[in-house]
Amino acid sequence: MMLTSGYELPFLFNLLFSLLAGLIIGAERESREKPAGIATHSLVIGGSMMFAFLSSLIDPSARIAAAIISGIGFLGAGVIIKGEHGTITNLTTAASVWFGCSIGIAIGYGLYFMALIGIIFAAAVPRIPSVSKEHSPFRKNGKGKKSAL
Repeated sequence: MMLTSGYELPFLFNLLFSLLAGLIIGAERESREKPAGIATHSLVIGGSMMFAFLSSLIDPSARIAAAIISGIGFLGAGVIIKGEHGTITNLTTAASVWFGCSIGIAIGYGLYFMALIGIIFAAAVPRIPSVSKEHSPFRKNGKGKKSAL
């Protein structure tokens, strides 16, 4: 029985990179008091990385990434909440978990630059100020017609 396979150091690096990604993206969500913070993102990214890493060693032609994404869909659906008045909340957090999964897959396959760009993207996009309905050039006026701007 072998105790080492030669893949331990790359695996450890990938796991630490996944943890860092989870810390960055999860901290952004926690700073806005949203569900699915550091722990959730770190586990999703780390788990996705492990599946992709192992897949690349065992059977590179396996469609593991597709299976990971399907499974994450269920997790994301659990984050989304429909309110009393039909309002939907936590959609951005669910998208963040889903996007985190893709970052984990990139790390698992050794695509570190792509993963880094994805981390920056995932942390920055939720910080873009949204345009309120009142100030949107696409808002409807009182007669149900879009205002011209």
